[in-house]
Amino acid sequence: MRAYLDLVQHVLAHGEPRTDRTGVGTISVFGAQMRVDLRQGFPLLTTKKVLFPAVVRELLWFLRGSTNIRDELTQHTPIWDAWADADGELGPIYGHQWRNWGGTGIDQIRGAIDTIQRDPGSRRNLVSAWNVADLPKMRLPPCHVLFQFYVQDGHLDCQLYQRSADLALGVPFNLASYALLLSMIAQECRLTPRYFIHTFGDAHVYQNHVAGLHRQLERTPLPLPVLHLAAKPTLELGYDDISLANYQHHPFIKFDVAV
Repeated sequence: MRAYLDLVQHVLAHGEPRTDRTGVGTISVFGAQMRVDLRQGFPLLTTKKVLFPAVVRELLWFLRGSTNIRDELTQHTPIWDAWADADGELGPIYGHQWRNWGGTGIDQIRGAIDTIQRDPGSRRNLVSAWNVADLPKMRLPPCHVLFQFYVQDGHLDCQLYQRSADLALGVPFNLASYALLLSMIAQECRLTPRYFIHTFGDAHVYQNHVAGLHRQLERTPLPLPVLHLAAKPTLELGYDDISLANYQHHPFIKFDVAV
């Protein structure tokens, strides 16, 4: 995962200090990109422990169209707790827009899979979470806002645009989540998952994460783990159908969430 470590190093070395809505302050670079090849292994960081079960639960929660943290699949993803209302609701965020765009019944995930199978050369195979009309109803506007699929020579690629990217906490999680989604859809479409391209707007390091990231940069990356999926369609996969083998990692590093 040199691509991630190189991006962190670049932002620490060349980023500019900025104030932000949380009051913590960041070091930021606007416009960056990271490319990983899933054929080399599943891109879960090894220079610190990343909670893969939480990645799985959150993605399945999105794919079900759920927006409430009390859904049973979110029991190990407490990162959303800070934004939910008293009833556990987050408004029409990712899962709602993916599976029921603006409440209109449009299922973008099913549509993307159908397009890959029916028209693999399409340049219009995009999924968006940035529904301008629904933004005021969301407890947190989407950070990872738009992704696109690309089929070539039996491979499936995915590019994500992320408007705001917390490099210490959010990006390792987002990277693993979209690599998992890419792998799930590729399996259903009988393609090999290949490149995940992560494109950033504001890529930033919070000031209180700098020391932990320097510690992480001193660590040597370990071999990447291997993803295993049950032979089921994407939208039928459950938590027990997804597993990771040979995940070796350095110790966990605690980074506080900036709310």
